[in-house]
Amino acid sequence: MKNTFVVGSRKSQLALTQTEWVIEKLKKLYPNIRFEIKEIVTKGDKILDVTLSKVGGKGLFVKEIEQALLDGEIDFAVHSMKDMPAEMAEGLTIGAVPEREDPRDCLISNQDYTIETLPIGAKVGTSSLRRAAQIVAYRPDLKIESIRGNVNTRLSKLETDGLNAIILAAAGLKRMNWQDRITQYLDVDLCLPAVGQGALGIQVRENDQETIQMLQSIDDQETRMIISAERALLHHLQGGCQIPIGAYARWQNDQIHLVGMVAAVDGKRILKAEVTGSKEEAVSLGIKVANQLLQQGADQILAEVKEGR
Repeated sequence: MKNTFVVGSRKSQLALTQTEWVIEKLKKLYPNIRFEIKEIVTKGDKILDVTLSKVGGKGLFVKEIEQALLDGEIDFAVHSMKDMPAEMAEGLTIGAVPEREDPRDCLISNQDYTIETLPIGAKVGTSSLRRAAQIVAYRPDLKIESIRGNVNTRLSKLETDGLNAIILAAAGLKRMNWQDRITQYLDVDLCLPAVGQGALGIQVRENDQETIQMLQSIDDQETRMIISAERALLHHLQGGCQIPIGAYARWQNDQIHLVGMVAAVDGKRILKAEVTGSKEEAVSLGIKVANQLLQQGADQILAEVKEGR
């Protein structure tokens, strides 16, 4: 095995923290190997004055990193799984999916408001159509403000933008050791997470058997299976992280229980479906839930979202 591996990462503090976490896990198993981080700026990092849904396209936070992989500039890359398009770039594969962190969304408020106690007409910041739709379905009086930027930037907007609260992924705050900022964890019944939220996807060239073999040592099979169910749903719906699609798979008595959701942006229509099945059926469970959502009219909602960009 070679003695140095170059690891691709976005430049944000959270992305680097996640990448360093993966490297530490590998170092414990391979103490003689050196790991170098190559920071890469993606299109999603550059465009901060427009909502993600209006930028459109797939792979806003991964495309440049995938290109670096294909060009041989890096050996593997650490992504937030929820940023990864349902369809993998040709020649690349997921070498490892480590154990999942908390998949829930959470609310942060300097006044310690919860989603229930926010004043009527309160301003809530989020960059996600999925979060916005579910929040206004629960509290139609709330005003959603679009906020972009890394976790630090979005937290600072609580002070600078007159927001009463913001919604973020709990996993990012926990990985940064900032969980004390969390005012309320949102139950998945209220706010279904994004596909793969809380999980990391370690991407590698599919012909690089040496790196794949090393990465398999930190792969968590149980996490990989439930994530594959969620991603199969996303793939079948032809959705991306800029569309209001949610999915959450979890283990129930050695079986996978998967809930999927498609929402209209205004939160007035939220379609949900769920199934339970064996671990061998992980991918087919995702397709099954996607088909149930399509039968309920999800294709019409998704077409409206795409047209409204």
